[in-house]
This record gives sequence, C-alpha cells and structure tokens, in this order.
Amino acid sequence: MVNQAVGRLCYGNKVILAPMVRVGTLPMRLLALDYGADIVYCEELIDLKMLQCRRVVNEALDTIDYVATDDRVVFRTCEREKNHVVFQMGTADAQRALTVAQLVENDVAGIDVNMGCPKEYSTKGGMGVALLSNPDKIEAILSTLVKGISKPVTCKIRILPSLEDTINLVKRIERTGVAAVAVHGRKEERPQHPVHCDVIKAVSEAVSIPVIANGGSQEIIKDFAGIEAFRWATNASSVMVARAAMWNPSIFRKEGLLPAEKVLKEYLTYAIRYDSHYSNTKYCLCQMLRDKLESAQGKKLHAAQSNEEICEAFEMIDYYKEVMADLEAKRDQLNAKDQGKSEQQPEDMEHTDAIQMAVRFNKREYPPQITPKMILLEWCRKQKLPQPVYETVQRPSDRLFNSVVTVADQKYRSSYWDKTKKVVEQSTAIVCLRSLGVSEGKLCEGENLLKNKRKRDETGVPNGTEVTDTSSLDTNKRSSPSLTKV
Repeated sequence: MVNQAVGRLCYGNKVILAPMVRVGTLPMRLLALDYGADIVYCEELIDLKMLQCRRVVNEALDTIDYVATDDRVVFRTCEREKNHVVFQMGTADAQRALTVAQLVENDVAGIDVNMGCPKEYSTKGGMGVALLSNPDKIEAILSTLVKGISKPVTCKIRILPSLEDTINLVKRIERTGVAAVAVHGRKEERPQHPVHCDVIKAVSEAVSIPVIANGGSQEIIKDFAGIEAFRWATNASSVMVARAAMWNPSIFRKEGLLPAEKVLKEYLTYAIRYDSHYSNTKYCLCQMLRDKLESAQGKKLHAAQSNEEICEAFEMIDYYKEVMADLEAKRDQLNAKDQGKSEQQPEDMEHTDAIQMAVRFNKREYPPQITPKMILLEWCRKQKLPQPVYETVQRPSDRLFNSVVTVADQKYRSSYWDKTKKVVEQSTAIVCLRSLGVSEGKLCEGENLLKNKRKRDETGVPNGTEVTDTSSLDTNKRSSPSLTKV
C-alpha cells in the first residue's frame, strides 16, 4: 500500500516518476506508486487543450476525468494518487497557466511547468525548452501560479550552454517561490550522450530549494541502487526517473527489479481496470518488451488493434471479459439511476410544451460521419426553415446534460439525461425527426433508402418521408457535400 502524504507535498528525499508523453497516464502512475515511487508526474498536457475540457466525475471507473470537446479523456486521475500526482502543463502564457492550474488543483498534489521538452510540438508554441530563452516569461508564469493556487508549484528545465547561466536562471526561478526545480542534466544532447552530473551538483549547491535530478537512466540508473548513486553524484534532494521507469517501473523497488513478464501483466491489469485507450496500452507495453518485440508475443502485441486483442496476447482474456462485464453492469445501473432522477425531477427543464420521447443516441447505429443533427439541419434547409436551435443545460445536482431543440416554433426533447452534451443533442434531434416522420438515417434504414434511390422525387424518399436527398445517406460514402456536419 502507498503511504498517503499528509498536507502539502514535499519534494525532499523523493523518488519520482518523470513526465513522459503517452507513458505517464493513470495505469503507469499507479504501478509506479505500487513499486515505491513517492511522486508521479502526468505527461505534459498543453494549456490550450485543457482549457477546452470539462471536469467529469466518472462513477463507473471511480475516476475524475477531464474531457475534451470531442469526448476524448485528456487527463484521468483517481483518489488513490491524489496526494502524489503532479500535473505537468505546457504553457507560454501566465494567465492561461493559472486558469488551467485552478481547474485541476483540487484533484492533484502539485502543478509543474514544462521548460525542458525539446520536441517541436512543444517548442513551436513557445513552450518547453523555448521558455529557457525568455527568463522574464518564466518568472511571470511561475510567480502567477505561486500566488494564484494553494498547491506547490515546480518547473522542469534543461541545463543551459554555460554553468553560470544555468545557476543564474535557477536562482531567478527560486525567487518566484516555487517548491522545487527539476533539472535535466543535458543541454541539447540526446539521451545517449553523457548526463552532466557536475552541473546538477553545482545547481544543487547554489540554491536552497530542493533540486530534482533527472537524466540518469541511460548510464547510471539500472536499478534502485542506481537511483541512489545518481542522487549522490548530483547532490540532489530527489531523483526523477524517466526511461528506466518506462522500461521497467519496478525500478522503484528497493528490493530489486521484478521480471518483465510480471510487470507487463500488472501494468495491463491497471490499463484494463481504468479503460486505457488501446493505443496507449500498446505503446507502453512495447516500451517494456524492448528486445522481445520480435518474439511471438511481441508480434501479437504489435498486431493488436484493441485492448481485448492485447489481453489475448498476454493470456489475460478472462480478466478482460470479467472487467468489461462488471463495467457494463455498473454503467447500466448508473444509467437506470440517471433515468430515475430525470423522471423524478421534471422541473429541471421548463419546456413542458415540448414533444418528449425516451430516446438515446447510439453512434454505432449510424453510418460514419452521418448523425441525426446533420439530417435535421439538412431537412430544415430543404424546407426553407430556420436552422434548429438547441438549448442544452447541465443539472447541478449530478452534472448530467439534457437538451431541447426548436424547429418551426415547436420544441422537442429526449427524457434521458446523459454525461455527454453531444449525446443529448443527438438524442433530441432523433425525437424531432421521429415526430416529423423524417428518416433518421440509421444503418438499417440506409439499405432500404439505397434500393429506392433512383425512384425518389423532389420531395425526398418514397413512402412519404421528407428527407429530400437520399444520396446523402449512402452508407458507402464517407462524406456528402449536401450535408453540413454539426
């Protein structure tokens, strides 16, 4: 069990999982904590992306999710890591950084600003290592964060071309009030180049705040003893481990490394439990397999296109099915609970004159890129009516959404409340289409529409429906110029 931190996070005498893109997601962070890591960093998340996210309590997984407008989970965390996880952001603007930090601070233990990533996706926006050439901006961002949130603020940098410049920058960073600074002991070199332990040591001796040494995986850190050797060589307060932890997160075990086979399965257990996207799961497992990627198991992993297929490769299919069945049952219970709430709280929506049906949108029932909202919009255009107007609200008691659509002065709504705004708007569009007798464009309908494609007249599909262009519902077409995506 992980020892729960009490109060404000301390950065002295700690072993830390470094922020790594595609690696530092919830399954890897929890596994690192299992093996002995004191602090775990999430992957760098860009401020502009986080500003588009909404916070969702995921009762099915017992997690807190930050969900983008396309319903993709950008950041997922849980109660177990709350006192250990540091949220690292990519930013080049003090006010944006503060807004994001205030958004997540109650769900994390600390906030870190990435000032060391040399990748183009970070530097092209003035973020990452690009910040090192603008100390005024560094000071503005860190000072704003320190003053604006209650959680400790840190940053992660690379060393500069000269020792003097590096020490001067870190002293300036210290004056902003940050709780610690992580120093990657390379300039623009790649991981295969030697880490400059002497520079990290000089920085550690020049400031009073904790210095976290980073960059020792390639040549020094082979096991837990190597972590301590790197700490001694740099005289740092703490050590942050990246690649060595990615290859085998049991690097944090004082008792020694575990066999790769055991670590792989324990990682996969968390990945399935917390519904990790299969591409993320696959990437992390590939990093752990390393020289065994050409084995029979490695080839199965490489070919896998789902978490289920990944579990088959590792002989964990029974576990996968058990977790998926439990998850589906829990989601059904929550949906029934939500439906009960919506029936008991009709006052949550004022539109008593709306035509209402118990309808829920399921995107698997529709052709790619075709949705009820698109069909309704096209129908309104053909009928020379104003475009549909959606009024979507969120219920404060449980954060669920419901929507009303107005077409030709008539209101329509689904009685279902849902966690996703997009789903409720599509559901409401279905209610409207059904009320008007217009085809919804489901896959099962598309077959009949195609059979009658040449027989349609200018009023639309035969049999009395009012969709005027059935070619737009051709399931063999990826898109149609006659439909505008909503």
